[in-house]
Amino acid sequence: MAERYSVTGVHPPDPAERRVLERVETEGIELVRFLYADHGGVIRGKAASRSRLAERLGSGIGHTVAMMAMNMLDQLQEVEGLGPVGEVRLVPDPSTFVALPYAPGAAAMLADLRQIDGSPWAACPRTFLREAVATLAKEGLVAVAAFEPEFTLGRRVPGADGEPDRLVPLDDSLCYATSGFDLAHDYAMRLVRALQAQGLRVEHYHPELGHGQQELSVRHAQAMRAADNQVIYRETARGVAFGMSLWASLAPKPIADQAGNGAHLHLSLWDPELRANAFGDPADRYGASAIAYRFIGGLLAHLPALTALTCGSVNSFRRLGPRMWSSAYACYGMDNREAAVRICSPMRGAAEASANLEIKPSDSSANPYLSLGAVIHAGLDGIRRGLDPGEAVDVDPATLPEGSLPRLPRSLEEALDALEADELLMNALGPLRASAYLAVKRSEARAFAAEDVPYELFNHFRAF
Repeated sequence: MAERYSVTGVHPPDPAERRVLERVETEGIELVRFLYADHGGVIRGKAASRSRLAERLGSGIGHTVAMMAMNMLDQLQEVEGLGPVGEVRLVPDPSTFVALPYAPGAAAMLADLRQIDGSPWAACPRTFLREAVATLAKEGLVAVAAFEPEFTLGRRVPGADGEPDRLVPLDDSLCYATSGFDLAHDYAMRLVRALQAQGLRVEHYHPELGHGQQELSVRHAQAMRAADNQVIYRETARGVAFGMSLWASLAPKPIADQAGNGAHLHLSLWDPELRANAFGDPADRYGASAIAYRFIGGLLAHLPALTALTCGSVNSFRRLGPRMWSSAYACYGMDNREAAVRICSPMRGAAEASANLEIKPSDSSANPYLSLGAVIHAGLDGIRRGLDPGEAVDVDPATLPEGSLPRLPRSLEEALDALEADELLMNALGPLRASAYLAVKRSEARAFAAEDVPYELFNHFRAF
């Protein structure tokens, strides 16, 4: 086996790297993509050739620091330390290696952004989640999570009268209607097989409320793997569609008059051996433990700021409104799908083990590492401070008198203001990451405010 080169010297590959190199040879892989999610929520990367992979597993691929100041419109923002001078390395995690079923001859790994000496870089999203997981571990807890994405399947067609391209849904089937299953069957089968070939365990699939809207969920995993899975899912949903001359958009609202696409975040906390669910308590009327309620208290306390990270685009706020089943109010409830935080009903025969929370204001325009990491920090703050979430809401919040409950931010600008004012989350993000994220997202808010709706829809369904 060839030696690999690292930033600190030359040494043989470890077992995980050896398996990657063997698979690349035996499976005829020519290019391996090193993927990361940027502050705009866009999945980007570079690829190493098979001939250079052994070296690049250690050294990574050189990458300008400026890319973490790029917004979703490819407009570079002025952020101190993220300009034309400076370089980091895209260093892949060999444990995330997947051959890409929708791109024969190619594979991918999720990558960390590291400094030239190999140390963590302050603007790396995976590092942010890794640090959140480590902070949680000091409390003797492990986060288990799953994103639950929805997306719109259709075709990209030219806009009328010089307008940008638009997304036309594949069908006009009704919610859960069997015609929706049939019309999207070939795509759904290819997607299921592609996801499973990459190690994601598919749980459920159905046609959703919007025209052409699909929902397919995958099995939960520990936090880092859950965020990695979300990146793989996004890439696969789109890659399979491209191979069929279709377009799959996970944007929150790719079609203005249709139901929005969420990526609800399910989460529970466990002991380090994953034997006991810290969120479960069969004696409670909702099956939730004291720790779960305190975690909810932390989420609600930080929810306006969290929304800037879990719903990370201008387009997100077309989806967040009363009676859209996406949440518009900072409240929680048992199986209340209009509440921002839902206590999910337990599974029969596994009540304690299946206890989990669903965070509704969450979508696939978010960087999953920043989103999940921030949720962990917010919930942990609630645990540490013993925050009481108050009484559960068991009605549609929109039916309560005006002012009964806090409204979530109505725009990305409002959410960013809340984030900038949230000391806990700003400290968790750190100066470089926080300043870059705010600069990127504020630039997007300004850019779309100056344009019309077709421009916004096009750029979001193209990016996500």
